Amino acid sequence: MHEHAGFAEPTTIASGRFIRLMRRGTWEFVERLGTSGAVCIIAVTDDRKLLLIEQPRPAMNGLVIELPAGLVGDGEDAGEPGSAAANRELIEETGYEAAHIEEVAEGPITPGLSNERVALFLASGLRRVGPGGGVDGEQITLHEVPLPEVEAFLRDQVARGRTVDLKVYTALHFARRLG
Repeated sequence: MHEHAGFAEPTTIASGRFIRLMRRGTWEFVERLGTSGAVCIIAVTDDRKLLLIEQPRPAMNGLVIELPAGLVGDGEDAGEPGSAAANRELIEETGYEAAHIEEVAEGPITPGLSNERVALFLASGLRRVGPGGGVDGEQITLHEVPLPEVEAFLRDQVARGRTVDLKVYTALHFARRLG
């Protein structure tokens, strides 16, 4: 982590199994435990469909439309590179494996709330290798949405009461690079 000379050392306010509530000066923030970061995958099929997932998110009290994503270096995957984590999560959540995977951006998601950093990967050359749907009781539904229809699809999902993760809109910028 990059330290700023003017910031105090953080202190722990409370700690749980996966996160820790911290204080630096008067600012409170969340720190994720047991991982080296997170990945988010912008996966586009050869026929120009963006792979989106839908899953229940307790923090949002409902269903969320998202990009496939997950943690890097947690549990038995300690030390794995981000690209390997991205392809692993892509397979687990969508059933697709990428022949080409490239990191296109990296940074904080909510820098006012958490110190978690996420790397965005652009995945192409996809082939179906499994059922998807997640692991360990995850309830993931896959949506394969033609790129020209993504924005209309998202409007429809919001109208149906779903929340859309803002990273999906960022994904459109990178997905359109694939032509």
